[in-house]
Amino acid sequence: MLKGIHPAISPELLKNLAEMGHGDEIVLADAHFPAHQLHHNVIRADGITVSTLLTAISPLFEYDSYVDAPLVMMDAVDGDSLDQQVEQNYLHAIQQSVGAAPNLARIERFAFYERAKQAYVVVITGETAKYGNIILKKGVTPIQ
Repeated sequence: MLKGIHPAISPELLKNLAEMGHGDEIVLADAHFPAHQLHHNVIRADGITVSTLLTAISPLFEYDSYVDAPLVMMDAVDGDSLDQQVEQNYLHAIQQSVGAAPNLARIERFAFYERAKQAYVVVITGETAKYGNIILKKGVTPIQ
């Protein structure tokens, strides 16, 4: 156990976060996401919600300030509706951890899948909320 590291961060996830460079992306995927079909670098975080991981990752992770929206979620498919509480929960988790959440954008389902293929890593969570996937774009970590 490390001091200051949330217990939801597994050693494998911590390693991947440390390896990511600025501009790299991580997908926090819900339990329904076809991660193994889309990506070769998949980490399992069964039983852990996306909100919990956002709370854990945000203090360790600089969000990219050079893009309009370093957070990206999947938009609803025609005929479906979004539960706005899911997005609000995610933004609240980030705000609770670091004080402010960056901008969030939504993209079409298959565009999200294509973007996920280019991510550094995909984390399958225990999240059961429909459209509960989010992409985080890493920024430049300031020198302290």
